[in-house]
Amino acid sequence: DLHSTSRRQRQMCIRDRNKGGMNLEFDYIKTDKLLVVKIIEEIDHHTTEKIRRKIDNEITRYMPRKVILDFNKVSFMDSAGIGMIIGRYKMIKMLGGELEIENATRNVRKVLEMSGITKIISLKEGEVYA
Repeated sequence: DLHSTSRRQRQMCIRDRNKGGMNLEFDYIKTDKLLVVKIIEEIDHHTTEKIRRKIDNEITRYMPRKVILDFNKVSFMDSAGIGMIIGRYKMIKMLGGELEIENATRNVRKVLEMSGITKIISLKEGEVYA
């Protein structure tokens, strides 16, 4: 349970904010092998390629057991975002890990539910990591 992550474990968190001039934040919690990606922009055909590339780089760098995509600041997402999520899901599964979507806004949640992606990727509410 990540709520009970100790202070010492939280200090082992590597934080990388707005790396590469993008509106993405990465937190890697070594002890939990957890990569949290906070996306802070709209996800559409203009942004998905750079988001995908950056997330893939961080997954390759840390080889996490779990990746959480935090959508709290995503106000809009279209079908290109669904494709980007499914690609990350396949990559993580191939590495033996799991992907979770957290804090999806109402509009984004509707897109996720209509796409059927919620049948394979769980949606969570509330910040469950450090």
